[in-house]
Amino acid sequence: MKERSPFSKWEVESRSRLAAWGKLSAPQLFVMSFLLLVGLGTIGFRTLPGLYTQEPLSWLDSLFTATSAVCVTGLIVEDTATFFTPAGQLYILALIQFGGLGIIAFTSLIIVTLGRRLSLRSEALSTGSFEVAPHVSRRNLIRDVVRFTFAIEGLGAVLLYLLWAPRMGWTAAAWPALFHSVSAFCNAGFSTFSDSLMSFHRSPWTLGVIMMLIILGGIGFLTLEELRLRWRAQRTEQIFRLSLHTKLVLGTTAVLLLGGTLLFALFEWYGVLRADPVKDRIINAMFMSTTARTAGFNTIDYAQASERSLFLTILLMTVGGSPGSTAGGLKTTTVALIGLLAWSRYRGRSYVGLWSRSVPPESVERAVGLFVVSFGLVTIAIFLLTTTELSGWTRMDFLDCMFEAASAFNTVGLSTGLTPELTPGGRWVAILLMFLGRVGPLTFVAALARRQRVSGVAQLRYAYEDVVVG
Repeated sequence: MKERSPFSKWEVESRSRLAAWGKLSAPQLFVMSFLLLVGLGTIGFRTLPGLYTQEPLSWLDSLFTATSAVCVTGLIVEDTATFFTPAGQLYILALIQFGGLGIIAFTSLIIVTLGRRLSLRSEALSTGSFEVAPHVSRRNLIRDVVRFTFAIEGLGAVLLYLLWAPRMGWTAAAWPALFHSVSAFCNAGFSTFSDSLMSFHRSPWTLGVIMMLIILGGIGFLTLEELRLRWRAQRTEQIFRLSLHTKLVLGTTAVLLLGGTLLFALFEWYGVLRADPVKDRIINAMFMSTTARTAGFNTIDYAQASERSLFLTILLMTVGGSPGSTAGGLKTTTVALIGLLAWSRYRGRSYVGLWSRSVPPESVERAVGLFVVSFGLVTIAIFLLTTTELSGWTRMDFLDCMFEAASAFNTVGLSTGLTPELTPGGRWVAILLMFLGRVGPLTFVAALARRQRVSGVAQLRYAYEDVVVG
């Protein structure tokens, strides 16, 4: 009998491993994808040569930095500009790009690689909900995710290069322009400048490009796809109705950006912005409102900001971006649905509706569930940070711990300067927060939907008995 070749044996083992991956559910596959990427990123920081200008990161700091990059958070324990070589910065940028696309493209790529057809549950995980926009092809959306990403990042890099080349030189401006364009669109907040964007706080065109990238990366790929279809329909004089999802995303985003700008201008007009001209105060207030929605760049020193500005930033960080985007947080639609639920109850309505449409009760229940779980996780994290950082030889203010926890869980990356000073225990808390903030809420929604379908088979329940509420 002819012996099998070593290649055949390897091929059989590979198929066996792929089959094991193929048995994972969509939420499990999503989480495992991020775990694998974080693990590989950590090992790379410890083993790859030429990444550092000095001693390499420890295992804990490697895990922290890899998690921050993959989860597009931006919290750093070492200065990206001085501690890492160009090769190290490129490695971080690669992790950011994979992590930023992870919501849709990365998981879908694995499913397609396994040779499996995308199931409804897998597609729902990729886009947020299969029923949101039935007129949008899921396979086309997955393809357009990559097209949108590289087109927007490429445009942003060109604009930043043209703005920075006269200041930095035509050669030196290329790498920072590309790095910041990818980091901004992925809402990562990593920067090749030691002061982030503080040296550009009087450069309105630069801040305008960065804000454009942050907003486009944060409104979600489904919204971008619908806007593209709407624009194409208008060119051919066809009728195209935007989904309630897209309308809610755009409306909530506009309200948060405008409201945040007005409040930051009010709070810091005679604070950290007092030395700037009027136009720069306005643009920086607008930037503070934009970057707080999980981007993580800063043009001011948040350690010098007022307590009310820090608390407002925490609130905006908690809201975050929109579903199916590179941003974190509770998401704009979640907060909007909770607000609409309260308004409906106030008006005596039993349903949640907007723009002549009613939202399914299951979606409202998932929004409330997300809020409760996220609030509980951040509360526990704040308690842990006050335990690890407010005892012994370290002394941090409570608001700083709250700011750090909200920034980590909502994958923002803003800090009052405490991240490098965190104890090992505090760094583990931040690592868990960044990972759970990136995959936890989405996995929780998928798990709720799955349990709901399973429970719907038997339709068994106990007898009702009411309780007093309020």
